Amino acid sequence: MTVPAGNIVVGIIEDLSPKDHRVKIRNRLLIWCSLWWRAIFAEFLSTMFLVLIGCMACIPSDEIHPNPPIYGALGFGIAVLFTVQAFGHISGAHMNPCVSLTAVLWNKISLSLGIAYVIAQCLGSIFGYGILMQVSPTDLISNGICTTHPHEKYTVLQTFGVELILTSSLIFLVCAIWDPLNSNSQESISLKFGFVVAGLSIAGGPLTGASLNPARSLGPALWTGVWTFHWVYWTGPLVASMVVALFYKYTWLKPSLDVKVNLEQ
Repeated sequence: MTVPAGNIVVGIIEDLSPKDHRVKIRNRLLIWCSLWWRAIFAEFLSTMFLVLIGCMACIPSDEIHPNPPIYGALGFGIAVLFTVQAFGHISGAHMNPCVSLTAVLWNKISLSLGIAYVIAQCLGSIFGYGILMQVSPTDLISNGICTTHPHEKYTVLQTFGVELILTSSLIFLVCAIWDPLNSNSQESISLKFGFVVAGLSIAGGPLTGASLNPARSLGPALWTGVWTFHWVYWTGPLVASMVVALFYKYTWLKPSLDVKVNLEQ
């Protein structure tokens, strides 16, 4: 996705904007929306499908026998594979406030677009789980199915730590894929993300529910009313994404860019 040159946008605004300040703000907003509504809508749809398909894999066939944890892990992995392939070329298929935060810190998207992405992701998660509730028998989606909550023996600090580790692993992958030195290894990105999400979900699912994604946790929690340690599923992943994004950016990204320049010379 390419961003229109700044002077072009400014020129359009100057042509359309009268002296009235409120009209100028409205025109700026209209132009911004005209540039980015497709990407924002793609984030809404991709996150909706992520939660809908991923949580659908968690629904048991009867009330007595719950699905094995691997069902949900594979369901979310395949959902990520599908959505990255289907929406990646439109919005980047972030589907996760942590990925959008990383993109903002790396100056890949603006702060305003990052905020719009996060809002779209949260709404997509809410809509996705809401659709799941409408197409599923009530008795099979009771007991907070697909909500992220820690094992009963886990403390708040342990839950935070697990989510920090899992999300850090995911963001390292994101940073590595965005690294210019890795530009020749961009094939099958959807498969890479799908397998990594499935693997991390298998590892952390029995411990914390393996959220890795605050938006993914929000939808099910809102519909089921299960808010156990919910704030941890925001703070842990967001702290992880901020730390990893800045660490990679200032430890490996700048040197890698310098190396690339030297190689081209």
